[in-house]
Amino acid sequence: MDDLLIRQHLNNTLIETNFSQLGTLYRGKVRDNYTLPDGRRIIIASDRLSAFDRVLTSIPFKGQLLNQMTNFWFEKTKKVVPNHVLDKPDPNVTVVQEAKPLPVEMVIRGYITGSAWRAYEKGEDVPDANFPKGLKKNQQLSTPVITPSTKATSGHDEAISKETILTKKIVPKTIYTQMEEYTHTLYDAASKICANNNIILVDTKYEFGLVGNKVIVIDEIHTPDSSRFWIKGTYEELFAEGKDPEILDKEFFRGWLMDHGYKGDGQPPIIPDDVRIELAQRYMKAFETITGQTFKPVGGNVPIMERIQQNLAKYFTK
Repeated sequence: MDDLLIRQHLNNTLIETNFSQLGTLYRGKVRDNYTLPDGRRIIIASDRLSAFDRVLTSIPFKGQLLNQMTNFWFEKTKKVVPNHVLDKPDPNVTVVQEAKPLPVEMVIRGYITGSAWRAYEKGEDVPDANFPKGLKKNQQLSTPVITPSTKATSGHDEAISKETILTKKIVPKTIYTQMEEYTHTLYDAASKICANNNIILVDTKYEFGLVGNKVIVIDEIHTPDSSRFWIKGTYEELFAEGKDPEILDKEFFRGWLMDHGYKGDGQPPIIPDDVRIELAQRYMKAFETITGQTFKPVGGNVPIMERIQQNLAKYFTK
């Protein structure tokens, strides 16, 4: 997609919704969630962009891109791990089975990079990682490792060990064991699909919930918001030269923020339009590379909010 179309939509992004007809609203960092009385949840993917656990700007078409990408992955993996998808009435919307969220995010890493590398380089412990000595930045690990996290009182993600999770009974052992199994299964399945498309799924995180006693994967999977992707074809050469790999995710944005002195605290910098356009292009490239599909932005003369309202009319309570 050319820059002009993206630029034309810089002021036409979905910031938030407020459909009182859909019931109780919970607004997350990037999604608006409505809980229906019958045990269903409506998730509307906005165009909000977060980094360091804070919403900082909006990106044209981001909601549509991420919603359609995560539904691509749910469809691809539903036979190996159950998920919450029930209906997809709009490009920005997914209707799901309401589940009781489990308070631990399962982060799985196939390579040492990002926050794990920064901690390793400083000699700091990464719970449950057990990284061997002598690793280099961006190096592939002998086997993928799970490094769980949970929400701290500050609202930021905080690393936590499996031992602490079980000792404090944050998640029962049988449930946690199932979460571990599903995490490895999802990561393995997605890594193989990515490899066939010349992509490396570097690391990702999964959220799980309970429907009765059944564990299912919820939220989103394998998107640039929850995962890190590298280009496979150039990785080995760049790694051998000590250079960073080509990326398909929003680590570019985190890097830009850190270059401008922002790491999650204090006043964030104003995000220039050129950076927002670059991010939109990266999301589109990720979508097309990962799914093998051409991205078709849904727009036209109908405003985003009006279109979503029309497509969700059947869910409105009287």
